[in-house]
Amino acid sequence: MTAAPAPGTVRTPTGAEPVPLRMTTLDGEILQAECLPGQSVLDAAADAGYLLPSLCRKGTCGACAVTVTDGPYTLGPHSPEALSPERARAGGALLCRTYAEGPLAVSLPYERSRIISGRLTERTATVSALERLTGDLVRLVLQLDEDEQLGSGAEFEPGQFAQLRIPGETEESRAYSYANAPNWDGELEFYVRLRPGGHFSTWLDTRATPGDSVTVLGPQGAFGLVETGLRPRWFVAGGTGTAPLLSMARRMAEFGESHPLRFYSGADTVARLCGAEAISALRDELPQLETVFSVKEPVDRAGYRHGRMIDALVADLVRLRTSGGTDPDLYICGSPGLIDAVERAAADHGLAPDRVLSEKFNSSAT
Repeated sequence: MTAAPAPGTVRTPTGAEPVPLRMTTLDGEILQAECLPGQSVLDAAADAGYLLPSLCRKGTCGACAVTVTDGPYTLGPHSPEALSPERARAGGALLCRTYAEGPLAVSLPYERSRIISGRLTERTATVSALERLTGDLVRLVLQLDEDEQLGSGAEFEPGQFAQLRIPGETEESRAYSYANAPNWDGELEFYVRLRPGGHFSTWLDTRATPGDSVTVLGPQGAFGLVETGLRPRWFVAGGTGTAPLLSMARRMAEFGESHPLRFYSGADTVARLCGAEAISALRDELPQLETVFSVKEPVDRAGYRHGRMIDALVADLVRLRTSGGTDPDLYICGSPGLIDAVERAAADHGLAPDRVLSEKFNSSAT
């Protein structure tokens, strides 16, 4: 493998001929494409009919992170939160910022089923519920309109997201993870943290009402449950990163899965814990569910602990090592800082890298 030059430079490949691109999915399928001079790998794959999971297309979100296994390439400007220098030196790359300088081989961290062939699905939906959970957290429920080809069902994989757009205003869209499970009723549920001055946030906060129309682009994304037998699953959520993990837990409940499940969620205050009641409500259907709700403020409430979520996780990893228990599959969704901290803790306590799955919820991406 030829390592990437220092981030921040984009060099157009010499010559005018396209170079071959070989992409291998997690389940072993090989996809072929060609990269034109100066064309990103993400765009080259799209030209070949493969819409690979991505979001910002600016090198800021990390949604299109992969590993280059062979071939020369340039890694263009990007946020270190989306791809750390250490990860870049080890062959990590962002497809939207990777430019082939010769035949290139890439390992994709998801199965073929997570790659959209053709065009992104676009549907219309109607706002059916708007619930202000806290001062800046909104629960948004949409009802998909009947589609001539797709019907009325909400089909997606738990862990995926959709981009939402206000019809008739601009082409801007914002990405939010599904919080509910797939269903035939066409219902979509999202948790939205209102951001001052944000396009979609301002609409939700000041103008949106039940009955309004919303355009839904998706499903998208590669984050989701991986079948590894009955190994324990530990979910670690920060903020609205709770949504995709709640979707996964709800799917587990629907399917009656018996994996041991532990759900970590943390916030500064009890009021800012996202989805705690919805998570707790799953105990009737998932009797094996354990919850670890951590808040930084002093708390005297059953099921809640005072302190940082990462400290609770580390303590459990230490107990796991001393007791000789089974290593869990660790699913993380939250800010880049949270994910980095959890990944370091997992590595420090002997959890294999392939047991750690994550999706960064980087607000700068949208």
